[in-house]
Amino acid sequence: MGAYRDARLRLPRENIDLPEIRPWTRWAFGVPLALVHLMNAGVVYLALAYGPAGEWDTQGYAGTELECLLVFFLSGSTILITLVPPVRRTLGLWWLVPPVALGVIAWVRIATPG
Repeated sequence: MGAYRDARLRLPRENIDLPEIRPWTRWAFGVPLALVHLMNAGVVYLALAYGPAGEWDTQGYAGTELECLLVFFLSGSTILITLVPPVRRTLGLWWLVPPVALGVIAWVRIATPG
């Protein structure tokens, strides 16, 4: 009775698992997210490697702030995309790690002077 009860309580959509479609959906969801993660990592690298030249460099500080805001936007958008139920079920929650880590790095960069 237990297995029947568990199967009856599940939503009908959760029982649909087509193994021949699942690898294709992983590629369809994973490749664009990976490209955005790479672009996000490139912006973080630029913010870390090419910061302001000194305390007098107001344009350098403005550029670093703009880069960090771009990282926050990209990280937030990829987190929201990853939290969509079909993407989350297909790819898993470990895809939340890169945008969170890059967002923390950008937050530390913008919070520390120099």
